[in-house]
Amino acid sequence: MVNVSIIGTGNMGQAISSVLNKGGATIQMLGSGDSATAAYGDIIVLAVPYPAIESIIAERGEQFAGKVVVDITNPLNFETFDSLTVPADSSATAEIAKALPEATVIKAFNTNFAATIAEGQVGGTQTAVLIAGDDETAKGELSALVTAGGLRAIDAGATKRARELEGIGFMQISLAAGEKIEWTGGFGIN
Repeated sequence: MVNVSIIGTGNMGQAISSVLNKGGATIQMLGSGDSATAAYGDIIVLAVPYPAIESIIAERGEQFAGKVVVDITNPLNFETFDSLTVPADSSATAEIAKALPEATVIKAFNTNFAATIAEGQVGGTQTAVLIAGDDETAKGELSALVTAGGLRAIDAGATKRARELEGIGFMQISLAAGEKIEWTGGFGIN
């Protein structure tokens, strides 16, 4: 059985917890302010807004060594919703990987809203979780949990593809914040 620690108890953390639990993982839910001395599972999901990542890494980063860290963030400017906050040739995932050189960092769940993860569908189509990263074993392990949990997992390529995934997430969040689509909707893949 895979042990998964999810940092973040909001809608995304809860929805991801449900899917991965259905997929056979043992889940540990931690608030972003919980003790930095917690024992972490084999997979750590960062289910917090991107601005919270820096302090989490500063407080707990050493404990992430040897773990698979799943970045679900979209590094957008939450004041204006009009831009990403990472360099144009980078991604939140790449920045997190630089800060956690002894961990395996992959990107997943950032193109999904919590409602579509929980429901397992987007407009009648099975929810697809796009996963990017350089470690095939880590992507495969997460993909297996996602699939066993009732969603579709799609390998979106190497870590460098995280930038494009963040662009998709950014567009989807911008549309929902502008009330052009519902927070219960999103992009579906047939």
